Amino acid sequence: MRPVYSLSIFIPVALVLDLAHASPSLVFSTSALGIVPTAALMGDATEHLAARAGPGIGGLVNVTFGNAPELIIAVFALSEGLQEVVKASLVGSIVGNSLLVLGAAMLAGGWKRTRQTFDRTAAQTQAGMLLLTVFALVLPSVLSVTRHASLPGVSEVRHSFGHDLEQVSVAVALVLIATYIAGLFFSLRTHRDLFNPASDVGDSSNVWSVRRSVVTLAGAGALVAVMSEILVGSIAHASRDIGLSQFFVGAFVVAVVGNAAEHYVAVLAAAKDKMDLAVNIAIGSSAQIGLFVAPVLVLLSFALGPSPIALVFNAYEIAALLAAGLVTAALVSDGESTWFEGVQLIALYAVIGIVFYAA
Repeated sequence: MRPVYSLSIFIPVALVLDLAHASPSLVFSTSALGIVPTAALMGDATEHLAARAGPGIGGLVNVTFGNAPELIIAVFALSEGLQEVVKASLVGSIVGNSLLVLGAAMLAGGWKRTRQTFDRTAAQTQAGMLLLTVFALVLPSVLSVTRHASLPGVSEVRHSFGHDLEQVSVAVALVLIATYIAGLFFSLRTHRDLFNPASDVGDSSNVWSVRRSVVTLAGAGALVAVMSEILVGSIAHASRDIGLSQFFVGAFVVAVVGNAAEHYVAVLAAAKDKMDLAVNIAIGSSAQIGLFVAPVLVLLSFALGPSPIALVFNAYEIAALLAAGLVTAALVSDGESTWFEGVQLIALYAVIGIVFYAA
């Protein structure tokens, strides 16, 4: 059994503390730890179901459910009106996957090796998708800034189009979803040989049946939902008690919790010298957050919460997104990695964390 499942003890603990109206910081901490094994179980069920479904459908299953825990947490946060937490968690997931996870994978895999190699074309494609995601998320914020600036020629265009930020966010979301669908066709159909790293599930005799995988996936999803509801319900009071802003909690605590299972798999794969898989998980997950999770949340926000969400981020989030996208793309462009490149990515993540904490 995977070590991460030892955290399952926090699931009933979080439930009891929540029902007993215990300290919000205790409820938040235990529910956050409780999400980790449920997300891991969801990931395992997805991997086994994908192995049974074959490479085409299997890949679709993986990309569909791979970021389900983050989406579930964000949906509950939206329903509570915590839009800034949602946007911070999106940024945190993108930055965390591309810097912390990839950095830890490069460090773990390269520590006892001179260098590790991975498919350069696949990595550049993933990095390109990440950069597209970053700039697509940042540009509406630029529009928001220009609305309040007296730039030559801007006012005339603004009055002729209206520039409703919510409408612009919906339009951008639709473009991102269309790109995501095209990416699925590219990676699962026309160029699937580039995006089919060896699975770590094991031989076919150890693969779960479809029924067991579906039942486990449903049960794990329900547990993630329960833990997410408790987590989100305690964020406001817990952040105040702990002395952290909701902005920092969303970007670093919630984002890391939702991605913890993927973090573990990527680092373990790199340690086994499976860098293609590690790079695919780290950068691919970042791109999927921006191309699928973010636009879906924009569309869902019209039905959930007090007001629709706009893809407008603050200066810290914009800087973090740009730094993560550009540095990650630069380091994977040669198709090789060393442990020191991992240290560089982790160092950048630490600097961003320090700045977010001080903000």
